[in-house]
Amino acid sequence: MVRGIRGATTVEFNTKEAILAATKELSLAIIERNELEADDVASILITSTPDLNATFPAAAVRALQGWELVPLMGATEVDVPNGLPLCIRMMLLVNTDRSAEKIQHVFLNDAEKLRPDLKK
Repeated sequence: MVRGIRGATTVEFNTKEAILAATKELSLAIIERNELEADDVASILITSTPDLNATFPAAAVRALQGWELVPLMGATEVDVPNGLPLCIRMMLLVNTDRSAEKIQHVFLNDAEKLRPDLKK
């Protein structure tokens, strides 16, 4: 069965280093908490708010050893007034036998306020 795993984080500055570091941290947290292998992942959609344009966040996932062949797509979030700035979001579509209740969604830094109901 295919399930979605959500995640989000924020950065302090629109720099290549900050974006890549935050995306890597978020990716590794999702991978660890859900005990994922690259072969489990059908695809990953990564979005960022319009104020993050110093680099492609997907480059951080592509740099993870063994994750080079996972299909990645990047996009810009809708620029909603008063939305959370400097935010990177991820949606992994994974093949898993886990129930929806066992999926571990990951929200880091200021992104924790996006889905406090999913915080564990």
